[in-house]
Amino acid sequence: MFDLFNRKRLVAIVAGLSAVVLSTGIAIDAAKAQGTPLTRVSAVGQVDGDVAAPRPPKPAAKSGGRYYVDFRARTAASYGHAFIWYGKSGQRAVEVAGLHPATDSVIPYILGHILPVPAETGKSYGDLDEQYLTASYRVYLTDAEAQKVFAYIKRKQATTLVWNAATINCVAFISDIAQYMGLEVPSSNLLYPEDWVNRLRALNRGRKVTVSADSAGFQSDAR
Repeated sequence: MFDLFNRKRLVAIVAGLSAVVLSTGIAIDAAKAQGTPLTRVSAVGQVDGDVAAPRPPKPAAKSGGRYYVDFRARTAASYGHAFIWYGKSGQRAVEVAGLHPATDSVIPYILGHILPVPAETGKSYGDLDEQYLTASYRVYLTDAEAQKVFAYIKRKQATTLVWNAATINCVAFISDIAQYMGLEVPSSNLLYPEDWVNRLRALNRGRKVTVSADSAGFQSDAR
C-alpha cells in the first residue's frame, strides 16, 4: 500500500519471490505493527485553584445524535495501513473497516504485489491501538447520513474480496468511502496511508461535518 477515550483527566513461485525479497533486504511482516506512540491531548481545559465559573452548555445537535467516520493511518513494518473507525460518539465500542490480506502469513502479502489475493475487511493488528496511529481525520454525520454511510461500509466490506498493493489496496478502500460521503479525495491511491489521510484533511479544509450536516446547523465536537 504505497500511497492513511478516560473521562477523569485522556492487519514453485513463492519461494522465488521470497528469495528476491530477502536478497534485497526487505523484511515484511504484515501482521506486526511497530511505531512510536502518539500522544493525544484532551480538548477539555483544566483549571487550577478556585473553581471556574460554569461554562454555558453547547447547543444541542439538531440531528438528535452524533455519528462519525474516522479516517485513520497507522504504522506497520511495510508502508503503513489505512482504515476507518466508525460509530456513535461517546461510546467506547467502535467498528473497524479496512482492507488487508486474509492471513498473517507474509506470502500472500508478497504475491499481492503481483496479483490479487484473498482479503479481509475487518480490523487488523494495531488498528485499535492509539500508539501506532500516525494520522486521523474524523467527520461527523447526521442520523440520516450515518444510516446510509454505515450501510455502504458494510456492503463494501461484504463485496471486497481481494487485495492488491497497486490497485485494490487499503487506501483505495477508504477512498471509496470518503467519496461516498461527498468528501474531496487525493487523486492517487498510491500515497503512503499517513500522507493520504493528511491530504484528505487538507483538501476538505479540516471540515468536521459533511456539507449537508453543516447546512443543517449540526454541531460537532472538535477533534
